[in-house]
Order: sequence, then structure tokens, then C-alpha cells
Amino acid sequence: MKHLIDFLENQTIEKSNIFSQLKCTVEEAKILQLLTRKFLESQEDVPVSELLQEIYGAENYEYLSHFGEIKTLLELGWMTHHSFTPIKISELSQLELFNTPVALTSLFMKLLEEGSLEMTLPEIKPYADHLEYLQDQFFRIELYQKMSVVRHSGNDHSMGVNRFQSKLDLLEKRIDERIAQTSQDVVLDRFFKQKKLEPKEQVIFLALLKEEYSATEGNLREMNTLIDLISFDDYERIKNRALLEDGARLINDDVIDYEEMLNPFGGISRAFYIVDEVLQSIMHPQKKKKASKLKLDMLIKEQEIFELIEPVTSLENVVLNPSTEKTLQNLMRQLDKEVISRLHQWGVKDKKAGIDARIIFYGPPGTGKTLTAHSLSRSLKRQVLSFDCSKILSMYIGESEKNVRKIFDTYADLTRQTKTEPILLLNEADQFLASRSAGVGSSADQMHNQMQNIFLEQIEKFQGILIATTNLLENIDKAFSRRFNYKIEFKKPDQKQRLALWTMMLPKNAPYESGFDVSKLGSHPLTGGQINLIVKNTAYNVAARDNAVFMLSDFEDEITKEKQGNFDSEKSVGFLNR
Repeated sequence: MKHLIDFLENQTIEKSNIFSQLKCTVEEAKILQLLTRKFLESQEDVPVSELLQEIYGAENYEYLSHFGEIKTLLELGWMTHHSFTPIKISELSQLELFNTPVALTSLFMKLLEEGSLEMTLPEIKPYADHLEYLQDQFFRIELYQKMSVVRHSGNDHSMGVNRFQSKLDLLEKRIDERIAQTSQDVVLDRFFKQKKLEPKEQVIFLALLKEEYSATEGNLREMNTLIDLISFDDYERIKNRALLEDGARLINDDVIDYEEMLNPFGGISRAFYIVDEVLQSIMHPQKKKKASKLKLDMLIKEQEIFELIEPVTSLENVVLNPSTEKTLQNLMRQLDKEVISRLHQWGVKDKKAGIDARIIFYGPPGTGKTLTAHSLSRSLKRQVLSFDCSKILSMYIGESEKNVRKIFDTYADLTRQTKTEPILLLNEADQFLASRSAGVGSSADQMHNQMQNIFLEQIEKFQGILIATTNLLENIDKAFSRRFNYKIEFKKPDQKQRLALWTMMLPKNAPYESGFDVSKLGSHPLTGGQINLIVKNTAYNVAARDNAVFMLSDFEDEITKEKQGNFDSEKSVGFLNR
């Protein structure tokens, strides 16, 4: 504690051991000296007015001219203010500090105790092993975290950030020098070079790797936290988002991935993680690489039952009735891994069982059932295996019962071989779900009943996420209704939702007539599927004209045809109304 005693007892304060490191005036150092004495007397927080009056006296309000010294010490990071509303010091008037309590910062206390804030590092020598290299890299991430905290503090942060930046520069130089002297293979350094990761990409990867090693609660996994780590201002935050958005190299190269989850405010947040294959190669470099798992898209080519869909829209891109949207948000929460983990702990759910749900989307055609199924899949980071149930009879005449079982057996085989869990989507499942015929009936009725019984049996033992879409819920057999734990209604859009759909679907880069009023289109009672079809057919008509400008009347003509149900067949080719 010699530096503390020297600072308190030295009558000529500028001659104290630490004065040169304070970068402040003698008057400012005297304020720190008094605040230090108060701290040793167990008075941690001292109002600014009391502090200044004790040094300069209260007569003639002379102390009021010294509030500038307080602001400087706050900005330098030697002192902190305790205010109910965090605010930058630069935005705080001097008089607002009058009754504000101030205290010494931990940084200043460290200086008093150690006499220096300079980081001392051991001599440069080669890395003995991979873990020694990781130790330096994780220390590097800690410095990035500290800088991020300082930047988000209420005080101006330039001095604090500069101190950490100096330490960071010194550490990064040391890492480079040690790597240059290391002859043996350092797995992570080799990985960075192979992937040609930029410095900011390396920081993101190291932050996620640090989370894996420390087994924390995911503090560094959230998108905004990772962006703040590598951004020094708002401009950089906007620019650096591209490093974690779809299409970013880290994601495209299967280095990292993310899960989307609903946050408490109803929005969707992303939590990132290192892809398992990459993580294992870094954490267990000596382990023999397992045979790579089969890709689902390769196996799909070998069968004729399913269509593989890679969803391109998430739930944020779908316009839904508020009640439907609320039900979907509740479904998303219940499918969250943390919720599943709690159910395992409570014994409600078997620990071996993963996320599973059997869901019915019901409502009129064109209300977005299929689109929402795809979007839900993307939000859950799943692929979709889609089967058109309307084809079951025409595809397999005489073998319908056998092939209902084949749908589920093939799904199980595909998930087992690829070690993935795609969502099983059964489109137009009305005939599967409809009430079964009573009595003996015709042979066709018997075959239909048998097919439904097998379907019921398969639904009962299905593991995973299954979504069935149907137009009429009232016709569903009660036995089926009990097997589905989520039944979500899709209503026809109201005028507000129709306007949102028109705005979303209208061509963005196309020319429109002067005074084009999209709200007039929203007044027509159409479903999303109808609006999509009308927009596409109108676009084809307009594009074929010499004067290729969209007129309101162009859309109204197509709306009339849609209502009358007399679209020319050749116009509809290729556009599905779902």
C-alpha cells in the first residue's frame, strides 16, 4: 500500500508516485486525494457540493467554479457518479452535478494499490500446446468485453477504451510473436489461416469458443452482444451486422450457425453457436474424424415421396391475424430448448425425447397455412419434408394403406441416416383427417377407413414436429383432433392485413401511375394467396405492353376475374394458390 500512503501524505502532490499517470492537474489530484481519505473513513459516496466546499470553502460560492475539475475526473475514469438515470458526462451540465454523489472507480483503486496500470507480460516464448494459445486468446476476448462495457457506461469512455486498447495491442502483438516462434501445429491458428478469417470474424469465433469452454449461460451468444464486441460506434454496429446476417461468410461456410427465439418483447433474437463438426475439431484435435453424415438433399433424390424445402421466409415475413400470430408465438416459446429442458427436469417429458409437436393449421385456402409452415421451419432452423396428401389415392391405387405407413417409415429412415430433424409437412390433409365412415359401407369406404386407422396409429407414435394443413376443421375425426396438441386457425385477412399484403407483394422496382393508391386494393376481400396470384398475373400483362406502367385499373381487372373465377388457364400456370 506504499503508493496509497505516498499519495495521501505527500504535501507536494505532483511529486507522488502516481501523479504522472493521472494525466490531470494538481487541483484535480487534490480532489482525488480528499475523496480517497473519505473512502478510508468508510464514506464511499460523497456529494460533489460537500467535496468542493471542504476544499475551497463555502464563502462567496468560490467552490462553484471548480465543477469543471469534477467533470474532467469523471471523463478520465478516476471517479464515477451515482445517478438514477445513466447519462454521458459530456451531456451533463456542471450545475447538475451539485448534489450528485461521486466515488472512486476500481481503476483508480488499482492504480493506488499497484502504482501502475501498465500490463506486464512474461517473456516471449513458443506456445507449449494448444491450450496455452487458447489462454492468451481468451484473455484477448476479456479485453474486448471490458472495452464494450466501458463504451456502454454512462461516462464518456475515450480514456478507458484507450487504456484497454493499449493492453489489447500489446497482447495481440505478443500472440503473433509467440506463434512465429512456435514450430508445432496450433490447431486454432491453422484453422484461422485455412478459413482466411478476418480479424473481426476471429473475435466472433473466439467469443463463441470461450462460451463453449466456460459453459456459461450464453452471455456472448446473442447477436447484438457479439456486434458490440467488435464495434466502436453506431456506424460500425450497422456495418458489422453483415458479419452475422444470412449470407455472411461464417454462416455460409458452416463455421457458425444460429437459433432464432422469441424474446420477452415479442421479437425474434438470434443466439449463435459454433457448428458441432468445427467445434469438435478445435476442442478435440486428436480425435479421429467421424464419417461425415449424409446430406438430406442427396437422399431425397433417391425417393419419390417427399419434396425437400429450404424455407426462405421467417415468421417476421408473414402477415397474419393477430390471434393466429399470438398462438404461433406461444408455440415458439413451448418449442424453445430451455422449456424442453425444464419439462425433462420435471419428469413431464422423457429425457431421450427431443422437441416434438403435432400441429394442425386450418382455415380457408390462400390464408397462408403452407407459407407459415415454411416460415415456422426457418425460425426453428429446420428443413421441411413436404408431402401432398391429395396425391395419396391417385399415386398408390390399391396400396393406399401400405403407403400411408411408407410416408412415416421413409421420414424416420431419412432422419436416422442424416441425423437431422426436418419438419414433416402434410399438405391438404383433409382426407386423412376427415370423419371415418360408419357401418360396413362400400369397399372404397373400408379402404379409406383402414387408411385413416393406419394414419392415426402413425400420428400416435410420431416423434418430431409434424404440421398438417386442412381447409375444414369441423370435418376432422375426434380421434385425430385429440392427437394434435396444437390447432391453429388461419382467418381471412382484414383490411389492415390485406393492405400489408398488397404492400409486401407489389413489385418494388416497377413504375406506377401517378397517384397510385394501394389502399384501394386493400378494400377488396381477398386472401393472401389470391393477392399473390393477382399481382403475378397483372405483372405479366403489364410487362408485355409497350407502356409498361402499373395502373390501378390493371389490378382491378384481375381482381374482377379472380372473383368471377374465370382466369385464363394459361395465365395461372406455375402459380400455386396456397
